[in-house]
Amino acid sequence: MAYHRTQRVAEEMKKEISNIIINEIKDPRISGLITITSVDISDDLRHAKVFVSIYGEKEKKMKTIEGLKNATGFIRREVGNRIRLRYTPEIVFKLDESIEHGVNIAKLLKEVGTQDDKGEK
Repeated sequence: MAYHRTQRVAEEMKKEISNIIINEIKDPRISGLITITSVDISDDLRHAKVFVSIYGEKEKKMKTIEGLKNATGFIRREVGNRIRLRYTPEIVFKLDESIEHGVNIAKLLKEVGTQDDKGEK
């Protein structure tokens, strides 16, 4: 039963953190296309890892992660105000590069497919 609760809390946190980043944070370092891919919460609901996918160059990604880490206290307070929990989880932001990795693999597969088509003709 606790597993379902952690999933529900994780989804609610994902929605609220995304909303906070888009509408509330005014840090100029946090810019571009930012997506919260997932939230992993410990079983006791005390710690949360928030995986963030950021579109752009490596330098822009690092600045955005730095801005998110500086805004962690604000985000945690806002999540605590919006979601009624006994303890608001400690939030840690982690960069998730799985989307870009998937795009890169798709591009490589497409190149291999076009090379095969040229070789057969």
